Amino acid sequence: MLIGLTGSYCAGKNHVAAILQSRGLPVLDVDRLGHICLEGERAAVFARFGEGVKGPDGSVNRKALGAKVFGRKREMAALEAIVHPEANRMTLEWIAARGGDACVVNAALLHKSSAFERLDAIILVQAPLPARLARARRRDGLPWPDILRRFASQRRFAAQYFSANADIFKVENPGIGASALLRPGAPGKTAPERRLERRIDEILASLFRQTNREGRVGSPWKRKSCC
Repeated sequence: MLIGLTGSYCAGKNHVAAILQSRGLPVLDVDRLGHICLEGERAAVFARFGEGVKGPDGSVNRKALGAKVFGRKREMAALEAIVHPEANRMTLEWIAARGGDACVVNAALLHKSSAFERLDAIILVQAPLPARLARARRRDGLPWPDILRRFASQRRFAAQYFSANADIFKVENPGIGASALLRPGAPGKTAPERRLERRIDEILASLFRQTNREGRVGSPWKRKSCC
């Protein structure tokens, strides 16, 4: 079973990815893979976007690059044309290496991944707008105009996934602190943390019940107490 994981900007999909990993599922972070590919193609990136996106150490300054491309369709398309071919190749290679076992592809641009047409299910992470705004400001430290441009570029984020030939599961992430990642399964979790983990367990239970009925390859997933 191949599960896709995605979410709008600063919805907290990486927190959900950590929960899935704690349940025994291998997770590919396509965004991190993209960073590797970005450095591998940095000569092409500098040629297209200029020396202004070059860091002091010669690497790609992702913050400067993001300011140039987010909310600008033509620039974003140019960046994707540089990075995506290799990222897509590596994604398919990683899936093949799993040998058909259940696994998760975690990607901000999941609908543009080479794995998209192969997905059996998609987990779509959502969060309240105030929580996303606060997280964007705290995490990325961008000026408000840049943050709002990123939000505006995703006005139809969820709609592009409902045409997929895959089951869609929405997950509400009300704004959870990163401390939960350091203590999965530990006592003292907040009510929102427990609700989020219960929701993930419900989704996995539903998916693997269906897998068993169809006689397909099972999963290492085991429910863990979230209370």
